[in-house]
Amino acid sequence: MASYNLNEILKAKAGLTGNQVAVGLDDVARVKVLSPGRQVFKRFIRNRLAVFGSILLIIMFVFSFIGPIFYHCGQKEIFYKYDSQNINYALAKEITSYTGYSLSSDISVPRSISTSVNSVAKSLIEADEDLAVITSDDGAFLLRRVNDDVFMLAQMSGSKVASVGEGSTLIGTYDMIGGTISFTGQEIEGLVDALTKNFNRTGGSFTYEGVRYSYEKDVAKSYNIYSEMDGVVVFDSSLPESFSDAFEKAADNKAYSFTVGGKTFCLEKTPMGYDAYLVSGNEKNASVYTRLTFNVISSDVKVSDSLKANALLHINDGKTFDVDGTSYKITETDGLLILKDGNDNEVAELSSFSVRRYTGEDSIEYDLKKEIEEFVITMSETGATSEKLVYNLPYQDENGLYVYDEEGNLQYSEAELTITQRYTGEYVINCDQVIYVIDMFATSSKEHILGTDGDGFDVLARIMYGGRVSLMVGFVVVFLEIFIGVIMGGLAGYYGGWVDNLIMRLVDIFYCLPSLPIMIILGATMDSLRMDTYVRLVIMMATLGFLGWASVARMVRGQILSLREQEFMTAAEATGIRVRKRIFRHLIPNVMPQLIVIATMGMGSVILTESTLSFLGLGVKHPLATWGTIINSVSSATAMAHYQHIWIPVGLLICLTVIAFNFVGDGLRDAYDPKSKR
Repeated sequence: MASYNLNEILKAKAGLTGNQVAVGLDDVARVKVLSPGRQVFKRFIRNRLAVFGSILLIIMFVFSFIGPIFYHCGQKEIFYKYDSQNINYALAKEITSYTGYSLSSDISVPRSISTSVNSVAKSLIEADEDLAVITSDDGAFLLRRVNDDVFMLAQMSGSKVASVGEGSTLIGTYDMIGGTISFTGQEIEGLVDALTKNFNRTGGSFTYEGVRYSYEKDVAKSYNIYSEMDGVVVFDSSLPESFSDAFEKAADNKAYSFTVGGKTFCLEKTPMGYDAYLVSGNEKNASVYTRLTFNVISSDVKVSDSLKANALLHINDGKTFDVDGTSYKITETDGLLILKDGNDNEVAELSSFSVRRYTGEDSIEYDLKKEIEEFVITMSETGATSEKLVYNLPYQDENGLYVYDEEGNLQYSEAELTITQRYTGEYVINCDQVIYVIDMFATSSKEHILGTDGDGFDVLARIMYGGRVSLMVGFVVVFLEIFIGVIMGGLAGYYGGWVDNLIMRLVDIFYCLPSLPIMIILGATMDSLRMDTYVRLVIMMATLGFLGWASVARMVRGQILSLREQEFMTAAEATGIRVRKRIFRHLIPNVMPQLIVIATMGMGSVILTESTLSFLGLGVKHPLATWGTIINSVSSATAMAHYQHIWIPVGLLICLTVIAFNFVGDGLRDAYDPKSKR
């Protein structure tokens, strides 16, 4: 028969653990508990290293969680300063290409047409002609020269009226199976249907739109198609008799247009020869193309694309036109084309010489543009490749906007501009300009105690906020490890048997998992998915906690295997207490001293792991600050040598925090087990 210790039964009834003693057996309700907590505390404070570690941790928590409240800089606040830097300020060049401005929202100009305008326009200037037709699968467009700087592109309402050619020309290959023609040049609409109607497997010929075509078998089911032309083929019988001679003469001279009987015709070169199109005069203007730029004279005025297009339409007639309720006109003053408003105020100059900021922005004042233009013209005449120009340049803020004083006056600083010619014919303007730039890698000052980093962030503020994240990661990960480890180890230790075997084999599997490669793969995956910074942080903490519970579970299991055989557990079982309460009310509390030691000593290890992952770019991402990401910002050897004020304080804080947690862990271990010093 089993014997029971009455004191153990009383302890079980009172919910006491093995380290507590019940005094008085006559009345369970008046049980007196003697807690060893005071003795543990006394032993802990006698350990000087443990006290030193506790003070360090208190300082770290105050620094990280309370310090940012009183510090004037934020974690993601970027700081700027005015500084003189040598920059590529501007780019000057003679404009040779044509830019298009839309005249009608109803007409869409195909890309194949718009890309051909430059070459066709230059050809018209060389041939000293005014009209040319450009065709594509989407229709035909007429390019009309207004002057050498402006061309009008219109959608043609006329059609092809004649063709001229000589000899046999391969124009494509017919695929009998697919019923399609692969043209070597321009596609001839309707030719497939005409060939199908007259098709013969052995080959043959047919006529389509006045042109004779022949086809012969090539390989397999394909046939080569040839155009057979000998002179002019006219499709419109209403044309005068002199048309054929004029057309043939214009084709021989490679002209772009000719006039017969008061009608104008345009020529387009084709693989067979030339096609003639009637210019009906009913064409719809689609776009206007120009190689002129609008140099704004007043910085307060914005010249829209609509204003530019309308100004180019009236570039030669001197007429007044309205845009958005304002009247404008173009006048010639001292050889310059000037756009003026209804009050005769000068708005912009139309020039073939472009001076723009190196980024392409049109933010340079008009006087400086003219100064640079004169310098470049002089350099071109004298053959100089580099010249210097002194000019007062305005300050600019971080948005590239000019800076004004309290009275509204623009702020200037004298700068020396170096104008250098490139082999491409462009001129690059460099200068030392005072601009509003990010205050990168600033040294210590009253405003920034530890200076700034490469992104213009205050280093001390980043260190404070980084401490928050690093300490939070340590606590969350250790909590997850303890939580999972206690549950799994408690179940394995109490039940034993197949439950113990199953959980311990699972522990063995987790011991074999390569944690660092897993974190590297996970970090790369999150990079490819471009996850949010805070989501990455949560996933990283959960993963570290899930990978680290095995050692806690093994320790808890071993302790419970020993404790469950003691008398107080036998008494608890005899009183009929539920299994859940036996484990978590009687067994786990007796393991708490060991868990506290494991938690405190493991906290430093987790902080080191997080810092390492963030340093490698696999953990928390910029701009969220952690101690690891701060060191990562100066990870190269050169940066570490020059910016020691960034990484040395962070490295010291990591070392002190890890050492402090280890000191506290050692102190708690000695306090709970006073025999360990013997």
